Amino acid sequence: MEILLIGGTGTISAAVARLAAGRGAKVTLLTRGRRPELAPEGAELLTADVSDAKTVGRLLAGRSFDAVADFTVMAPREAERDIALFSGRTGQFLFISSASVYQKPPVNYPIAESAPLGNPFWRYARDKIACEELFTAAYRSGGFPVTIVRPSHTYCERTVPLAVHGKHGAWQVLERMRSEKPVIAHGDGLTLWTFTHADDFAQGFCGLLGNPHAIGEAVHITSDEAITWNDAYEAIGKALGVRPNLAHIPSDFLAAADPGLLGPLLGDKAYCGVFDNSKIKRLVPGFRAKILFANGIRRSVDYFLSHPEAQTPDPEFDAWCDRVVAAHFSGMKRL
Repeated sequence: MEILLIGGTGTISAAVARLAAGRGAKVTLLTRGRRPELAPEGAELLTADVSDAKTVGRLLAGRSFDAVADFTVMAPREAERDIALFSGRTGQFLFISSASVYQKPPVNYPIAESAPLGNPFWRYARDKIACEELFTAAYRSGGFPVTIVRPSHTYCERTVPLAVHGKHGAWQVLERMRSEKPVIAHGDGLTLWTFTHADDFAQGFCGLLGNPHAIGEAVHITSDEAITWNDAYEAIGKALGVRPNLAHIPSDFLAAADPGLLGPLLGDKAYCGVFDNSKIKRLVPGFRAKILFANGIRRSVDYFLSHPEAQTPDPEFDAWCDRVVAAHFSGMKRL
């Protein structure tokens, strides 16, 4: 099987590329070339920004693929670009959407692919919905062979999944845990959430590659393990050898303190995220996420502790946390 992965060195795409290559697929990666070390051995590397139509057209001239997966599509214009670029050139096109597209607040649990779509809080999710609609219309009107994949909160050894963090990622939160400073947990920390390791996600995703039963379908790929946010932070702390000092702060208070959190919190993590994985298991017999969060997060924390280049300080976020915690508990005392 010959596959093209656009953006193949990210959190989930690198795991997909590695597994696909390990299973004998001929893998071509189209990336901007920023992390070539994450490409699997033997993969063909094409360096370009996919938005550069002239360069991409030259690199892909005369080529076709059994499957193409674009991990970079965020907006409708990019979906339209890919429909035009790959119509008639691939047996399958996999669009990576997001589980954040499901209606907020959810109407039923566990969430199945048939759940209504709609997210008034997050532009990111609404754009993904618009992309899904374009790809689905192309499938229905012209047979464009799309499969829509909806990941939820997926992480790998190079990432620590959190609800609230700064622009430089997770390290400052880990440092706050290690120094026993308050670590912000949204709400009461008791909502259930699903964390999926990228290696597990790749198992399901690679089972969809070249799968004729997946054409025209939308499917999410997540773990069956659902844990509270409190348990997640406790597991991160345990991997660090500490007990985290959690400061529980309402999600709407956090979004008021930083409007950038409106979508990721009130449009996603403030609600329970528990998913029905029956569909992916039907499409990929034998699929089951095997990496428990307590084990996967230990690998992530070990990576951060052993890689100084991942330890990026974020004093601006650190100061923001201190201000928000102080403001919240000062208000409580006044009551």
